[in-house]
Amino acid sequence: MKKNAPAEPGPPTETPICDRIIGAAFAAFMEHGYGNTTMLEIATRAKVSKRDLYASFSNKQTVLLACIANRAARMRLPPDLPVPRDRKMLGATLTMLGQTVLREVNDPAVTAIYRLAVAEAEHSPEAAETLNASRSGNRGAVADLIAKAQANGILGPGDPPQMMEQFFAMLWGDLMLSRLLGAVGVPKPAEIDRRARGATEAFLKLYGIPASDRR
Repeated sequence: MKKNAPAEPGPPTETPICDRIIGAAFAAFMEHGYGNTTMLEIATRAKVSKRDLYASFSNKQTVLLACIANRAARMRLPPDLPVPRDRKMLGATLTMLGQTVLREVNDPAVTAIYRLAVAEAEHSPEAAETLNASRSGNRGAVADLIAKAQANGILGPGDPPQMMEQFFAMLWGDLMLSRLLGAVGVPKPAEIDRRARGATEAFLKLYGIPASDRR
């Protein structure tokens, strides 16, 4: 059986019209769900004609992908993180990364995007793939940071991707699932700071090489 070709992603959100359409579509998806939102409603909310809407996005799925790509871009970490020179610098970088990830992903709009991607995973797998691409990029950046710290004798042996997974596991605990289920609210800045520092300290305790043991 021939598979249908995946929908093409929406165009770059560089024009005021595209930005308005994405904002309107996101609000409509959150209020009514993807399946119950029509292109007419998106056009009405965005205050654009249906002709202008279809000139920017060929169908509703491309609007959904653009919404997710737009939010995912805001969560992206810099691909080239500074090379850690010592344990203190590595600790500061990991803490900053942990704070950034927790703050951005726990933003109500981003949590809503995760819920939407999960809800549409079966009918529109491209939505989850788009979101996961940003997630993979962030995790790759942290794995690369860990590998550089190992090369500089700051961290002990281990597989950087697995070590990265451990860091994020210590950072999140069950917070992500609790947020998706609506069981807890957005963490306060003090809680974000506590989690980021705690994960960093635990990670360095597990893998860090004491200065006295370095050659």
